[in-house]
Amino acid sequence: MILEQFNLTGKVALVTGAAQGLGQGMALGLAEAGADICALDRCNSDETGDLVTQRGRRFSQLCVDLRAGSVADLQDAVAMTVRALGRVDILVNNAGIIRRAPALEFSEQDWDDVLQINLRAVFFLSQAAAREMMKQGGGKIINIASMLSFQGGIIVPSYTAAKSGVAGITRALANEWAKHNINVNAIAPGYMATENTAPIRADAQRSESILARIPAGRWGEPRDLQGVVVFLASRASDYLHGAIVPVDGGWLAR
Repeated sequence: MILEQFNLTGKVALVTGAAQGLGQGMALGLAEAGADICALDRCNSDETGDLVTQRGRRFSQLCVDLRAGSVADLQDAVAMTVRALGRVDILVNNAGIIRRAPALEFSEQDWDDVLQINLRAVFFLSQAAAREMMKQGGGKIINIASMLSFQGGIIVPSYTAAKSGVAGITRALANEWAKHNINVNAIAPGYMATENTAPIRADAQRSESILARIPAGRWGEPRDLQGVVVFLASRASDYLHGAIVPVDGGWLAR
């Protein structure tokens, strides 16, 4: 039956930035599909853990600050996931930050911090997870891209650079690892009601102009990513490699 292809029972997912927002929403969607969850975040993920265990799944958490994390730290995160839950079948590279300033005023620190978390950590976590997945015969890596993987944005140069890079390495890693039964794909969320977009949503004029361009007429919610992340994590997406899937309420169609 087709629905069995979406069943994640027995799978283990490592989800970064899972303490709140989109990461928490995706972790819960994966748990409801049957996966056990390891949440990686710089802060406490107890709330996510409670919600995952309420759904009958195992839960583990790692407290890692990706801004300061070395490649060895990221490799250790994958190893600790395997020690805690037995394996790693799914990696969701969700953690990210954004810094806003005009390009002429943008600081080196804001550039480096964003590229470190949003791009460098994505690559090296994917590398470490892929090594483990190859031993297991395959796996699923799901990166979180953005509308700014396609567009330039305004006063977010480092975020645009990082998310454009995420789209690029998604395709590059898919090309290399498809032969190992590892699917590498990305989700590109549209304008979502999260901590990152709080300053925009608080600006009534800017928020109104954004909503006017979204055919769906609303900001996205974490639940809007649950279906697509389960699909990309499941056997149903076995022939999908290197795709960047927009979940944007129609933003790119305008």
